[in-house]
Amino acid sequence: MLRVIKDYRNFSSEYGTILAVLGGDSAGGRTINLMDPPEHSRIRIPTMKLLSTAAVQRHTARVRDRVRLILKPFLDEGELDVAPLMMRLPMAVIGDIVGVPENEWPDVTQWTMSGVAPEDPMYSLGSVESTLNNAHLELFTLFRDLLRKRAARPKDDIISALLQVEIAGKKLSQDDVILNCYSFVMGANTTTPHVASQLLLALTERPEMWQSLRDGRISVGDAVEEGLRWATPTNHLVRRTTAAVELAGTRIEAGELVCGWVASANRDETVFERPYEFDPTRNPNPHLGFGHGIHYCNGAPGARLVINQVLEELLAGVERFESAGQVIHLRSNFINGITGLPVRTYPERHPGRIKVDMSATDACPIRQ
Repeated sequence: MLRVIKDYRNFSSEYGTILAVLGGDSAGGRTINLMDPPEHSRIRIPTMKLLSTAAVQRHTARVRDRVRLILKPFLDEGELDVAPLMMRLPMAVIGDIVGVPENEWPDVTQWTMSGVAPEDPMYSLGSVESTLNNAHLELFTLFRDLLRKRAARPKDDIISALLQVEIAGKKLSQDDVILNCYSFVMGANTTTPHVASQLLLALTERPEMWQSLRDGRISVGDAVEEGLRWATPTNHLVRRTTAAVELAGTRIEAGELVCGWVASANRDETVFERPYEFDPTRNPNPHLGFGHGIHYCNGAPGARLVINQVLEELLAGVERFESAGQVIHLRSNFINGITGLPVRTYPERHPGRIKVDMSATDACPIRQ
């Protein structure tokens, strides 16, 4: 798996990266996730600056305020569905960075999920074709309007940065800027919330670990890293060979498609001890939750930040929580998601007594 996603010279991303478009992606060679070097770097470098650890940390206080608002229902004893709350997390981090107005965040989240899971009952708008057409129309219309505004008045955001990108001496077309904007919000909205939900599900099923977090015996940062491995929100990645290669003793001719299962790699017995056990004390934890190589997720610092903040805030305000019903999983072979996670919460009765070890939060390695 690691070889397939690192070796871009022999395993190209430009044809398509998911099983749903085995016939070839129409955005191939045009968006950051569907490009190979050197063109890929033209988009990655300027946008990475806006999504780097240092850049994201400048938004820490604002993001925490938003996280506290999202998690406010946890502070009232009773039952609630966690999954819809977690869906609000990504835009709380990257909404401003991309350049999407806050009033548009709920719709952008809904449309991006419809784009990757058009058969799921929560996101379907009829047939797969009509769902995809509607989601793309809404998103592309929004970004086209935002693009016009940034062309007239640039800001310090990804939309403005993309308008300045040049490949082979030419700036990106309007359509290519829009496609890349779509790629950025899709990458965030289809992964981060599901890691948060999967992590909370794992802790709900293991109350002793929640207590260890409260007592400081398990660090928040380590729990988040194990959540990323355990959840593996992106199930698979497809590549197309550019030359004949041998993989695991099998010859693969040029032009063949190879599907690497990230979920399987994150449970590789040769890499992880007890890979099917959720273990927040796992060290080292070389998971591929954010990918690897040139396509390592630009949004990793923001995702880590917001999921860490979720745990920190819940540890400070919630004594415990327990399952309150059936978990509903996203209907998708691409995204390992959760659309329903009912829990019963018990707020903290003695504020100030929680011993949260946040040292690993700042020390958590951010790979670029």
